[in-house]
Amino acid sequence: MNPYVQHVHPLDDYQIEVVFENGERRIFDVKPYLQRGVFVRLQNRAAFQAAQVVAGSVEWPGELDLSYDTLYLESQPI
Repeated sequence: MNPYVQHVHPLDDYQIEVVFENGERRIFDVKPYLQRGVFVRLQNRAAFQAAQVVAGSVEWPGELDLSYDTLYLESQPI
């Protein structure tokens, strides 16, 4: 099982810095999701910047979320 998210920090260019419970810091690129379904709403910069940690995953207003598994497996260590 992959670690849960503890902190999220939105960055420029539609990326987020994610800190996991195991202490790892990783960068996740949200851009590939911005053309898919409900995620198009995150093209609005204010909406994107509203990312927060909910139940170990990252969530945005309007019940948009990415699971901790996706965030961990598809992110790059920093």
